[in-house]
Amino acid sequence: MTPNKVQQLGQAAQSASAEKMRDSQTYAIIGAAMEVHRVLGCGFLEPVYQEALAKEFLLRGIPFRRELELPITYKGDLLAVKYKPDFICYDAVIVELKTLDRLSGREKAQVINYLKATGIERGLLLNFGTARLEYERLILTARYSSADCADDTDRELYRDR
Repeated sequence: MTPNKVQQLGQAAQSASAEKMRDSQTYAIIGAAMEVHRVLGCGFLEPVYQEALAKEFLLRGIPFRRELELPITYKGDLLAVKYKPDFICYDAVIVELKTLDRLSGREKAQVINYLKATGIERGLLLNFGTARLEYERLILTARYSSADCADDTDRELYRDR
């Protein structure tokens, strides 16, 4: 193997390691969800998985807030309606649970709207309704540093399964 190839492999491994360290919070949350799914399987209603996941978060020391009401504004005015994501973990990750046959764009859009409403950049969509836990990590970041550019064309959405 050439020295250049060894260096490229080393950089790739270092990048993967840095990514895992950088997002150890979502890895911990997914691990807790996998344990809940392993124990309960699929077939229960969403509130059962919410309760079990809250217990698993406590066992693992994952800080969370459950069904926190999020204010929504329209043109600077506060709306009476509120969003309630299932969990906000580490004050940095929105976690939304589903018990569906399969995930669709509607559920992803819900998490994206939670991210926009809170300014939180990372979200996890967890589906307990299938034989294997399905999860999707969604990351919403501003492409530009200007606060004046807040429409959808100035944002990027990254999906990681």
